[in-house]
Amino acid sequence: MGTVAVVIALPLAVASAGPVGEADRDAIRAPAPHDGRKHSASARSPLGLGLTTAARCGPQLASVDGIEAQTCVMTQGRETWARTYYRNATGEELSSVLSFMAPDGRSVEMHCAVAAGDDPEICETPRRRLSGEPVAYSAVAEFAAGDGAGPLLLRSGSDAVGVHGL
Repeated sequence: MGTVAVVIALPLAVASAGPVGEADRDAIRAPAPHDGRKHSASARSPLGLGLTTAARCGPQLASVDGIEAQTCVMTQGRETWARTYYRNATGEELSSVLSFMAPDGRSVEMHCAVAAGDDPEICETPRRRLSGEPVAYSAVAEFAAGDGAGPLLLRSGSDAVGVHGL
């Protein structure tokens, strides 16, 4: 199965805001997860708002416990980062670790508290300078009960092949 690349143009508020931190999470909403179809766009936004953002996303997954997620590798210009879109309908606070792996063997981990609630949210890593091709990067998000010591509830990856929900 081949890799699907999805290119989206972000709204001005998100495109100019930079990476979303914990304090900014409620102020800026991410676009909805992608439908999996292949889209194309030029390197610049058709509205002249700057560079478009490419997203390579794995499948949307859901656990029987009520957590839903989709994990993506994002690329904008010469920067790349990992993002996971999630919804926590478990009724309990969860923990999440988002791992972003570069082709040189380096990785970044972001620990995110996942509040109970049915609203869609995001967790993302800091941006890194792109080294090589964007397709060489991958991301995995793992969601667990409580402080992370509980059972793994869902694993979501940016690659469509070999990614399974638990």
